[in-house]
Amino acid sequence: MKEIKRPYIIGETAFHHEGEINFLLELIDEAGRVGLDAIKFHALFDVNDYFVSDHEGVPIIEKISLSKEQMHVAIDHAKSKNLDVVLLCNDVSSLDWVLENNIALKAVEIHATGLNDIFLLEKAATFNNTVILGIGGSTIDEIKFAVDYLNERGKKDVFLMHGFQNYPTSYSDIFLERIEKIGHLFDLPMGYADHTDPTDVNNEWISVLGLTKGAFVIEKHFTTKVGEKRIDSQAAVSLKQILKVKELAGLLHQVLGGDKPLDYSLAELKYGNTGPMKKAPVARVSIKSGEKITRDNIAFKRTKESANILQKDLIKLLNLSVSKNIDPDEIIDYSKVNFEFNLADTSQFKNTGK
Repeated sequence: MKEIKRPYIIGETAFHHEGEINFLLELIDEAGRVGLDAIKFHALFDVNDYFVSDHEGVPIIEKISLSKEQMHVAIDHAKSKNLDVVLLCNDVSSLDWVLENNIALKAVEIHATGLNDIFLLEKAATFNNTVILGIGGSTIDEIKFAVDYLNERGKKDVFLMHGFQNYPTSYSDIFLERIEKIGHLFDLPMGYADHTDPTDVNNEWISVLGLTKGAFVIEKHFTTKVGEKRIDSQAAVSLKQILKVKELAGLLHQVLGGDKPLDYSLAELKYGNTGPMKKAPVARVSIKSGEKITRDNIAFKRTKESANILQKDLIKLLNLSVSKNIDPDEIIDYSKVNFEFNLADTSQFKNTGK
């Protein structure tokens, strides 16, 4: 995913389907309809590899997890809607399933809760595409351990996903600055998974602000059942909202300079012209033919026409004589000076006669 340099929006479904495959297929349909780039599912096939046996979450997760057959159906359906698929693998069994069946995915992800699970990392290292590491709530040491663990096993295609997994996330817990700093620290691409309250008036804007820190990949929970109490509904935005996120992401990307932020538009090049816009070098007083250009007889002023010289080049003309009379406020350029060529000292290259 390191090749992504423009807004790329992942619709996160997690366990919002609560085990209802038809509802998940409905979410996939809508993700395709509104033009998201990818959709993300959570896979968990062996609950004993995720929870201890007496954990109160065991019966719940068993009830809402999709089977391997249902996961196949969901992935195939997503691809039929031209959606990339990201699969978050919560257990080793789900990663085994991906690897053994050679499931074509945009990426597999390891959740922040399993960031240093060496069994997941070892399996992920053999995946043939991007491995996303969820790093919300993780220390630099924990991130480094996971990245190093993958790198040492030959896995270099690693992507870091910033985003505190607290629903909904308060402004003070977002820390967008970490995207830029952690990305530079590990020299890895970063994304931002936003979990701002869907009812927050700033939700859509906050969702895209990671772009200003270099996070082109934006992840959002979404739902077609707004207001219904379901898993992850605390962070799930409506289809209208996720469309707004997409629109704002495109707008912000354009404002930031698009794909080539260092290129100059024709309008900006025109704005940079010496003369009408940038001050041009002109004669401060009359300069007679044969007189030298000095700091005392020149000035910088905005003129009516463009000048055939850059501001910084005037220094090259100092102490050169002018080839014609130059009136006050007349532009000074190379066409009005006498060049004085000095022969290079080539004595060091001559035969010394020895």
